[in-house]
Amino acid sequence: MKNITRALVGSGATAALLLAGSGIAAAHVTVVAPGAEQGGYSVLTFRVPTESETAGTTALTVELPGLRSARTEPMPGWTATIEKNPEQLATSVTWTADPGVEVGPGQFQQFVLSAGPLPEEEEVAFPATQTYSDGEVVAWDQAATGDEEPEKPAPSLALAASSGDGHASGAPHSTENTDTTAAAESGSSTDSTARWLGGIGLVLGALGAALGLGAVIRGRRA
Repeated sequence: MKNITRALVGSGATAALLLAGSGIAAAHVTVVAPGAEQGGYSVLTFRVPTESETAGTTALTVELPGLRSARTEPMPGWTATIEKNPEQLATSVTWTADPGVEVGPGQFQQFVLSAGPLPEEEEVAFPATQTYSDGEVVAWDQAATGDEEPEKPAPSLALAASSGDGHASGAPHSTENTDTTAAAESGSSTDSTARWLGGIGLVLGALGAALGLGAVIRGRRA
């Protein structure tokens, strides 16, 4: 009995530590993109919690690794601006809240960006700057050293090896193949309809001929 009690206490303590650790991690600005691949396109979701107990988040700036394509998702109450270098590569994106709008204490917001091609690297960092309504600015730009996580880690994303098709989750694609397929399906449907109507016409013609022949025979008998 004592051994069972000790095991339960130990398990409870371990669970508490894990929950505490996950709570700390959840307070960081993070980025997720399931299925993101090296050299591919993906939808990046930046999750931003408000850590302050007295002020709300009013702006977020994320540095980008020079991307050819970067498109923001419309967000009511927020304005998005993308900065580009002379080569027209996206180097940063900033979301700014409209007057009276903020991510309040105890809340979080998700900022979505469709971007690519992603770097040919196993991991890519997106240093971020979070601005509060009281003027405080928090930089999430620290790189991890070894197994120790820094106090203000930069949002980072692990990239899978390229699958070779040039696309990843949420990747934009050409409509050429879609249009060709639609045209082929439309042509096939039209051809099938024509054959169906032609078959009906033959049946009706044969029926009409049979009725006419029957009328002639009846007329001769009369």
